[in-house]
Amino acid sequence: MKEFLGTLDIWQILPAFVFLIAIIDPLGNIPVTINLERNGTKIHPLRVCLASIIILITFLLLGEWVLKLFDVKIEYFAIAGGFVIFLMALEMILDITIFKNDTLDGEGSIVPLAFPMYAGPGAFTAVLSMTAEYSTLNMIVALILSILVLYLVLIGTHWLTRYLGQTSLYIIRKFFGIIVLAIAVKLIFGNLALIF
Repeated sequence: MKEFLGTLDIWQILPAFVFLIAIIDPLGNIPVTINLERNGTKIHPLRVCLASIIILITFLLLGEWVLKLFDVKIEYFAIAGGFVIFLMALEMILDITIFKNDTLDGEGSIVPLAFPMYAGPGAFTAVLSMTAEYSTLNMIVALILSILVLYLVLIGTHWLTRYLGQTSLYIIRKFFGIIVLAIAVKLIFGNLALIF
């Protein structure tokens, strides 16, 4: 890392923000949120975002040290997260329930949305890879901006649920289920290739 804190630099914040938005993919994950709500899970956008930003900033500051402490590679996180996302994609495509909502009142804001969907292996990998190029301060600002966009999208999810209609949501859920499945397969096999 070039600097620990550094100074605010828009030319560091902007590319880091764009990269994080692509990885977190708030728009692409709308069908996952809708699917969870359809199965009776309560989603609280503020809780999702607060948990996500806390996890990501903690990982930004301590991730490399924690991984070294436990002798765990980031690829292992990516493979584990890929399996969870794979199962969620199967739920979306096959209209089955794999994840049981054992949390209080069917609460799903932390798991699986905040982790591993938004603050998961992909975001961890992105954060760790960017620390070599961008200062910690600029990374924190980029993370906050990307989570702000996520918050706005999560609030808009309720509007989509009301106004798109069940048929449109069904089609969107199936289509993005395939996309999510492909991302999960890429995470699993891409990181298996890196390990072996």
